[in-house]
Parts: sequence; structure tokens; C-alpha cells
Amino acid sequence: QVQLVESGGGLVQPGGSLRLSCAASRSITSIGTINWYRQAPGKEREWVAWISNGRTTSIAASVKDRLTISRDSAKNTVYLQMNNLKPEDTAIYYCKASIGANNYWGQGTQVTVSS
Repeated sequence: QVQLVESGGGLVQPGGSLRLSCAASRSITSIGTINWYRQAPGKEREWVAWISNGRTTSIAASVKDRLTISRDSAKNTVYLQMNNLKPEDTAIYYCKASIGANNYWGQGTQVTVSS
């Protein structure tokens, strides 16, 4: 099992940046992959990015030029750096850890992009 806690969300103006954190309760090197998802109001949850324990990464095509996923194994934390934010990035951002056949979700962090 693992507990995940997201943080770093908030209100930002269009064009601004945020770095979201996903802190895990156990070593992230022992976790297969950690993903970021987001869910905008009235929409389904959508996948944003993932990083493997081998540091392989993948970013959704729609945000690939603006988002970066990384991790700090010493802090058991995965980050989502978001630049040039747009109003359509407004959503609750969740991280998910996949361990074997099980998935574990955090509680989410709200990102609001508005002037």
C-alpha cells in the first residue's frame, strides 16, 4: 500500500506557472509508475503524465509543450511542473500510484487558472 498527498495547487493567472507535488508514504523506487490525472468541472478524469521507477516519462500530447514530470527519490515525491497555464488547465489534479494490480489515488489538489 501507499498513501499519496498532492500539494502545490492554487489560483494563478493565465501564463503563470505552478509546480505540483505528489508525496508518497513509501519509497517511490519501489512503485511501478506514478501518474498525474486531472478532472475539470463537468468532465471526466483525464490522464496527464506518468513517470516510471526507471525515470521513463510520458506526457499527454495536448500539454506536452507546457508540462514536465519529474521525481526526487530522496524525498519520495513526484512533481508536475506546469508552465504557461491556460484557463482550460483549471481542474483538480490527482496522482496515482500503480503497484502490481492495485492503484492508489491521492485526494487531489485544485488548480484554478483565471485572471
